[in-house]
Order: sequence, then structure tokens, then C-alpha cells
Amino acid sequence: MSQKLNLGWWGAVVLGVTLSVGAQEKPADFAAQMPLSVSGEGPWYRLELPLDVQLKARQTDLSDLRVFNAAGEPQAYALAREPGQTRENRMLHDVKWFPLYNSADATERAPSVRVQSNTNGTLIEVQPSSQLEAGEEELRGWLLDASRIKAPLQQLILDWTSDRDGFQRFSIEASDDLQHWQSWGEGQVARLTFADERVEQHEVGLPGQSARYLRLLWSSPQSAPVLTSAQLESTNPRTLPLPLVWSQPLAGTSVKAGEYVWQLPMGLNVQRLQIELNQPNSLAPVTLSGRRETSLPWQTLTSGLLYRLTQNSQEVVQNELQLPGQTVQQLKLTVDERGGGLGAEAPTVRFAVRSTQLVFLARGAGPYTLALGSATVKAASLPLSTLIPDYSAAKLAALGKATVEGGVVVTPAATVPTVADTNWKKFGLWAVLLLSVLFLGAMAFSLLRKPAAKS
Repeated sequence: MSQKLNLGWWGAVVLGVTLSVGAQEKPADFAAQMPLSVSGEGPWYRLELPLDVQLKARQTDLSDLRVFNAAGEPQAYALAREPGQTRENRMLHDVKWFPLYNSADATERAPSVRVQSNTNGTLIEVQPSSQLEAGEEELRGWLLDASRIKAPLQQLILDWTSDRDGFQRFSIEASDDLQHWQSWGEGQVARLTFADERVEQHEVGLPGQSARYLRLLWSSPQSAPVLTSAQLESTNPRTLPLPLVWSQPLAGTSVKAGEYVWQLPMGLNVQRLQIELNQPNSLAPVTLSGRRETSLPWQTLTSGLLYRLTQNSQEVVQNELQLPGQTVQQLKLTVDERGGGLGAEAPTVRFAVRSTQLVFLARGAGPYTLALGSATVKAASLPLSTLIPDYSAAKLAALGKATVEGGVVVTPAATVPTVADTNWKKFGLWAVLLLSVLFLGAMAFSLLRKPAAKS
């Protein structure tokens, strides 16, 4: 019995030594520490990480993030992040569209209509509420039936007859009952002839909400084109994208005429890029490429048309590109110079990434501190379902909130990792483990050689 106890005791010693070496992390080991304030009901708290805070990390996947209590003890935490590639979670739907007519001299903004639908809410017929004389009616917009789509709407894709060129702007409204309408902002599409080529913009971003019906009302020009196709892109509600967070303006460099490069602070899953168009009357077909490292070849990410033009005494601007969300650290914009280019100097840009949420389980007394910035620590985050046993999206939204307070404490010792100190820790740990294994082996060998006790 004593021999079994000795073996168990040494096993506990080995495990204790391993845990003690792994538990030596402390706030001073990280380059930046930020105090947190908490509100609401605990013990779980949710923090939406600002982008400037995320950029203080040394590891792209935020493995070097920790939360400590007032005693410097690490807290259990989980990260809610969207994977880089999300297109596989989206579905494209063909939807029915119905014209919205009004008299040419009507003063009301939205045409009044009579609607006929079936028991499921699917539209069958849409007619003006009053009879219009031939030649008096004007096509003001379109009503889209999205009643069969049971998921948040991310994008609208339109096509129209070829007799309508130029830029078109329209308002987007959403409803579930055709009586009460909510504004979803404005849309903008275009079809241009540029240097003997057709340049077209068909896609319009939507706010990622659900709606049974969409109403599109044209503002510039006031008459709508004849649609030939209407599609809506939806997202699986179980993988609903997190909101976007935007960076501060980032300066770039001009490599050569019509080619600009920007260096991101770290590898990021960029979702959108906004290019500053300083000069009015700018028109630029562009191609955007990206890569993780300078040694890797450029990969085409997307292409599009950027412009800042005046139309009907109003300025029309399209300065954003939508990216596939893959991780990049360098971006290159190639501009077709036949449109006049974007100037000799590289324009400033702002990039957007999906927000990251941190959830931690408060243990011990506060105040609590968020720490980032280490190239050597390993990932310590847990799955949300492990951190919160009865986890659900509704419970996540109801958790207490944490916010980053003003001021960042920088630890000079952590800005440059001490390789020698790290190596000594590793050597010490391996030495202890090796000695323990040798000792256990010697004990086992001695027990095997000892003759069995006579009964």
C-alpha cells in the first residue's frame, strides 16, 4: 500500500510542477494591459473588443489575450469570432418583383397600392389603388416578395433592361405587413460604357435583418428602370455575421502609376475596404489584391468601380469594396488609368473586420484587467458552450457587460520577449519531468526485482 501511495504522490508532484510552470503567467508578461469596468449581472461578462485593442495582440488569432483579477489570477474566457470564410453560409434566392406605378405629377413619395396575397403571405398581385389614365402613369419603383426567405437578408442583386445606362439611386424600405415600413437606407446601381467596355454595379448591401417585403423607390432618376432579375442573398441565422468595426485611416505608398500598396498592422480577415476619393469627378475601375507576407505572390480578392461624380446637382459616391474575408496583411490596388486615375499619391483607406466578443467568468475580486501582447504564450480560450453550460444566443445577449476604460499600461519588459528566460523555463520543466520519470522508473525496477513475500 505504501508503495502505491509513493507512486501516486510522485505523480501528483509531477502534475503539480507542470501546472505551476504553466500558471506563471501574470499581467506583466504582456505588452499592454487595459483596466475593465463591469456592469450588469455576473458572473459572466461580455466585452466587444475595439479594433485598436485587438491590434495590440502579437498573435493573429488572439491567442495572447488574457483577463486577470485584482490578485493577478487569470480568468476563464471564451472568444466569439467569425471565421474568415463565410460565403458558404449564404444562400441566393430569386424573388418575385411587382411594379409600383404612380401618376407623373403625384406629390406623395410612395405609390398607394392594392395587394392580393395567399394565406402564406406570398404576393399574387399588386395594383395601383386608383385607376390611372393611359400615359399618366410613371414607374416609381418595385415591390419585392421575400416572404419565403426565413433568414436575415445580406445583399440585393438587381438587373434591368439595357436601355437605362448611368447611375441610379433608390431608397430601400422593409415591412412584414405591407402597412408599416422601416427604412433600410439607400441603394445605388450603375451601368456605364467605359473605354469600349461595360462597367456594371448590380449589388447593394442590406443590414442583415429579416423582412417579408422590400420596397424600392427611385430617387435619381425619379422613374425606375424595368427589372429583368431580382435576387436576395440571405445568411444562415445560426451563423449570423457579427457587426463590422472600422479602422482609423491608413496611409499607403505608390509603387508606380496606378498601383498603390498598404501594409496592415497584422494579418486580418478584412471584410470591406473604403478608399478616400479626394478629387471630385473621379472614376476608376480597380482590382484589389492581397497577401499574407511579402514573400508570397499577390492573389486577386475583388474588382469594382470607384467613383465620385455629380449627378442632378447631387454628389454620387461609391468608394467601398467588399472582400471575401480571407486573412491578409498587405493590400494592393491596381487602377485602370484610362479613367484619370486616383492621383500620384496613394489615397488613405479604412478597413473593416468583423467584431470580436470576449466573454469571461469573473472569479475573485476586481478590478479586472485585459492583457494582450505576447509572442510566446499559448491559446487558453474555451468554447462558449463550455464556459457557459446552458449557453444560448439569448443568454449571451443578456450577460453583464464589460468595457475597456481609458488608458493603456505598457510593460517595457514584455515588448521584447526574453528568449533566454523562456528557454530556461522550458529546460527547467523538462528537467523536472525527466528526473521524475527516471525516479519512477527506478522505483518500478526495484519493485520488480524484490522477491515476492512468502505467505
